[in-house]
Amino acid sequence: MCGIVGIVAKEPVNQSLYDALIVLQHRGQDAAGIMTIENNMFNLRKANGLVRDVFHTRHMKRLTGNVGIGHCRYPTAGSSSSAEAQPFYVNSPFGIAFAHNGNLTNSHELQEEVFKIARRHINTTSDSELLLNIFAHALHQTSELTIHPDEIFAAVERVHAKIRGAYAVVAAIIGQGMVAFRDPHGIRPLVLGKRTTAKGDEYMVASESVALDAVGFSFIRDVAPGEAIYVTENGELFTKQCAPNPVCHPCIFEFVYFARPDSFIDGVSVYASRVNMGRKLGEKIKREWGHLDIDVVIPIPETSMDVALQIANTLELPYRQGFVKNRYIGRTFIMPGQKMRRKSVRRKLNAISSEFKGKNVLLVDDSIVRGTTSEQIIEMARESGANKVYFASAAPEIRFPNVYGIDMPSANELIAYGREIDQICECIKADGLIFQDISDLVAAVSEENPVITKFETSVFDGSYVTGDIDQSYLERIDKARGESQKALSMFQAELSNLEMHNMDN
Repeated sequence: MCGIVGIVAKEPVNQSLYDALIVLQHRGQDAAGIMTIENNMFNLRKANGLVRDVFHTRHMKRLTGNVGIGHCRYPTAGSSSSAEAQPFYVNSPFGIAFAHNGNLTNSHELQEEVFKIARRHINTTSDSELLLNIFAHALHQTSELTIHPDEIFAAVERVHAKIRGAYAVVAAIIGQGMVAFRDPHGIRPLVLGKRTTAKGDEYMVASESVALDAVGFSFIRDVAPGEAIYVTENGELFTKQCAPNPVCHPCIFEFVYFARPDSFIDGVSVYASRVNMGRKLGEKIKREWGHLDIDVVIPIPETSMDVALQIANTLELPYRQGFVKNRYIGRTFIMPGQKMRRKSVRRKLNAISSEFKGKNVLLVDDSIVRGTTSEQIIEMARESGANKVYFASAAPEIRFPNVYGIDMPSANELIAYGREIDQICECIKADGLIFQDISDLVAAVSEENPVITKFETSVFDGSYVTGDIDQSYLERIDKARGESQKALSMFQAELSNLEMHNMDN
């Protein structure tokens, strides 16, 4: 899961790109990058780290130009590499800078094809670089030095025909303008915005509408599944549907966890959808747990706060803030290695003991992935004096791998895999555990936009909307993930030994 942004303006875009990435930081905290164009030259700064740490004054001064794109990355393979920070770029044709959010599901076979047919070398393991080269090869078939919009759209059509999976893309092409497109299922989000100035119209695309708000662009609409957007350097806007049978199947986890509550995605208010989740889960708790003596409802900050408040209202119980969050710690389920995640939970949250002492508490979280964080938080509640600790999840049980860009590719790492609810409850050491029903979750989101009839819900039900995922595919990525984590563990061990050696000397 990553954040992307692109702007074509009448004035320098470096500050606007930076500001947009700051508000998209929740989508990726591993690396960040900005690429601008001026005088037919790329200006690039990218590195591992948070947006505020990657870009200093000296970097911003050289990111000149009125066209640019930005990216904040989170690793989907459980590891971190500065070589895979985006944007990527290729010199031919024209010079293309490229940023991508999502994950391709047929990258394995495309690797060989790109080399044999297009004679293009892929320098990293990133499917984003692979996608860039496929797009570049498709665009290379034009013979003119100035691209006509129809040629852009023809290239995107060829890309759609070749690749499968989830992708939202923004690209800047030297001497031409900005291109953005979205996968035919609309799994990953992408929005279009506009700002009118005295010098003319300016356009922006971004992963979430909140990025438009941050830099003064007005929301026009969501980029439709399969659609391509082309904005020339002069600010002319062209759009076209480039997929033969597009459908809108957005990832429901965007609404559960990833997106900011002040964003709108595919016509759905993220905040309103979470309020609906809380109401429906509260009604389930009232039906099934009416016999429990719950004293207080406490959210696990921050995504679940809106859900928990609505649960408290539905149950007519007090709502309290029982945990204080350190905002400078990254998301724990993104972190490589179980040991690292365990260490980070205590640094991330601290309990307010007075809200727990002698009480039966209902803790509310957005979801339970590996269970590490849930177990630690329940332990913290007990240490703070809670009498009983019940746990509610705004999402159903996560039992299946995610293959569309969220770091949940191995079923063996998911606490709900192969376990019933009472077994999960025992694992996290709760006195009671309740999950949202998948039908209620879907209804909570679709209530805000009834036009959407199906969501990407594979982590809950194992149904992959692209129709190309089978057990052999899951086993292959599980094996690749295991090899990657083994290499990472060996590196961490060597680093630890080196540190101890230096201390001894």
